[in-house]
Amino acid sequence: MGDREQDGDTEFQAFVVGRWPRLMRTAFLLTGEQHAAEDLVQSTLEQVYVAWRRVRAADEPEAYVRRVMINAHARRHRRKLRELLAPRDDGPGLAHETPAPGDLIARADDRQTLLRALAALPPRQRAAVVLRYWEDLTETQTAEAMGCSVGTVKSNAAKGIAKLRAIPELADGVMHGGRK
Repeated sequence: MGDREQDGDTEFQAFVVGRWPRLMRTAFLLTGEQHAAEDLVQSTLEQVYVAWRRVRAADEPEAYVRRVMINAHARRHRRKLRELLAPRDDGPGLAHETPAPGDLIARADDRQTLLRALAALPPRQRAAVVLRYWEDLTETQTAEAMGCSVGTVKSNAAKGIAKLRAIPELADGVMHGGRK
């Protein structure tokens, strides 16, 4: 293996190690299942690895990877009619997604209520809410990640937030003023 290839592999490895928690959180919020999130991140990183030279040359490699993940999730969702966002109890030996320290989603009194509410949102609304409010992307960054216009992001995010606010258990503590 040449020095250039080895440098690329080292860079890619550093990228993955540094971004893994955030990629997993995004994937979990999109898929709703720990195993599905892991699969989504892995398949995304496989695609990114093959194109790593092009990805690392991009202005924002993380945005590029997020876009690949959103597209991969959208393709999977088209094949699958129904997704369940509540984590499955697959047994005592398996670890489930837990919020990172400082993760604002952890403030929700009833995490399962929030996850079920997210699951009830249409995929585009869910993606807009997750990217805007949990990933804290700008409307422009969210539009780029979703492959749509800023207006579409605004519309989907507003509709999604309105549906979440309509749930009494969430209205009092999770979403105020459009932000967590």
